[in-house]
Amino acid sequence: MSLASRVSLPGLARQEITCPYCFVEINPQRIPFRCRGQVGRRQGCAPVLDRELAEYTGSTAGASLPPVFAPPPRSGGRADCPDCGQPTHNRVCPECHNPLPTAYCDSPGRIVALVGAKNAGKSTYIAVLLHELMNRVGTELDTSLVACDDRTIERYKRDFARPLLEERRLLPTTASAATAPREPLVYLLTRTRPSKLARTPLGGLARTPLGGLARAKHDALALVLFDTAGEDLRSREVRDLHLRYLEAADAIIFLVDPLELPGAHNALADEAQSREGTLGEDPDSEPINIIARVTEALRLRHGLRPGERLPIPVAVALTKIDALGPAVSRQSALHRSRSGSGVLDLDDRAAVNEQVRALLHDWNAGQLDLFLSQQYADYALFGLSALGSMPEGDRVGAGGVRPYRAEDPLLWLLYRFGMLDGE
Repeated sequence: MSLASRVSLPGLARQEITCPYCFVEINPQRIPFRCRGQVGRRQGCAPVLDRELAEYTGSTAGASLPPVFAPPPRSGGRADCPDCGQPTHNRVCPECHNPLPTAYCDSPGRIVALVGAKNAGKSTYIAVLLHELMNRVGTELDTSLVACDDRTIERYKRDFARPLLEERRLLPTTASAATAPREPLVYLLTRTRPSKLARTPLGGLARTPLGGLARAKHDALALVLFDTAGEDLRSREVRDLHLRYLEAADAIIFLVDPLELPGAHNALADEAQSREGTLGEDPDSEPINIIARVTEALRLRHGLRPGERLPIPVAVALTKIDALGPAVSRQSALHRSRSGSGVLDLDDRAAVNEQVRALLHDWNAGQLDLFLSQQYADYALFGLSALGSMPEGDRVGAGGVRPYRAEDPLLWLLYRFGMLDGE
């Protein structure tokens, strides 16, 4: 299936859903169920080794579970186990047997891929973005973010939240997936979006007599994040093996470290210049080269002809903008905070886009903007800071983690998907 046929217009549901783990495409009517098993005194099927799940994880640990069975005709979201007769709502991917949340099956989600060169701050960005979605931004947008499996819950706490947010330690550079294979972090973002008719005259949300939101619409987004080592994007073999999610992605967020743009040197604050990038040691990690390799892989896999642009929405974000110092005017759009009104401010979005474009051209990095315009039909530029200030050695600055506009790329994608209104 070509990429053009996979990326649907906002508001149009795909006929098939994509497993956010192994990325196989699935007919919603053919999603198998897993028996609920024995719970307390309730009769149910005993656990058996799930070979498909064990093959996916590379281990039999945790792979002994109640059996999987094919869906009966017109089962919807519920089926009775043919062996024990117990009803179950638990559905799984037919290929890898990972769980597929009910909301994801009923309202097919979108998959967002995260890509960046070495030192772009991907791990830090993942930790902060997820924390913001679970708290401040989630509350603002009436959005819930739920991990799709126990492995995601444990890995986020162990590798991201605990060291960065609790212990205030900078996260280490990600090891190559060729030597340390990792699983994705898979979340289901579900948003309750009231229709315009459901708003009160004062702009609030109208509610039913029982307190529910009137005429609310529920949208789902599968947020699949890989903490990918920059060097993995240089090797075709490793890239094809571990970044299959790029092919399945409905959108991509590219992170670009301004410290890796040689022309940005004079724009950096004094304390940032001592932490300048490592392109002299690793020239293949230039942002333009990373983006070009990913773009080449997408074009080849989906058979686009010369001159055709990829229709997949792409957000390109300059990270660490707190390091830019006085070169960015205080009147710049990059210094303005979002309104936090639960919609996308289109005027603000346009101003930030033009400000970042101007910076790229000022830094002799205009080829990045030109390449994106030639290869992608829908892209936008952003500036953000996951930490909010320069680190102190190997630790977060004294003020703690203070993210600035880290959520902007995802909000723009929600808008492009028709899940967020714009004003």
